[in-house]
Order: sequence, then C-alpha cells, then structure tokens
Amino acid sequence: MVKKITIYTTTQCASCGMVKRYLDFKGMKYELINVDEEPGRRAEAIDVSGGAQTVPITVVTKADDSQSVVVGYNLQQLAPALA
Repeated sequence: MVKKITIYTTTQCASCGMVKRYLDFKGMKYELINVDEEPGRRAEAIDVSGGAQTVPITVVTKADDSQSVVVGYNLQQLAPALA
C-alpha cells in the first residue's frame, strides 16, 4: 500500500505534468516539490534519485517505509511502484 508520493519538479517540465496527470487519473494524492521555487531542495532530489540531474523524480513510499524512485515519465517503473 502506498503511504506517500513525492514528485520533484520544475516550472517548465512537460514530463512532470504527464506524471501528475497520470496520478490524478489514478486518484492518487501527492506532494509537489518545485526545485525552481525551492532551490535548497535540489540537492535532496539529486540525492534521493542516486544522482539524477533531471525531473520529474517521483518517490513512492510504501506502508513499510520502502521506497521506489522513478526518474522521468516512465510508466513501466511507475505503475508497479504504485501497486
């Protein structure tokens, strides 16, 4: 079961919008962190993703506190992470 979803995004990111639309379609709630508006959190996004320099970075935290990190708009990874 999904406990929390966090999406690291930027203001001009088209792929970020696609991830948000997918989650909205699935009826899932998520927290948005816009690293353009909160530049201090950019390092957090890079760290959680293992060094990715691109967005979106979607972090899915399960009830057991395990995490799946999906970089980009990648439904092959995102869909199973949400299951």
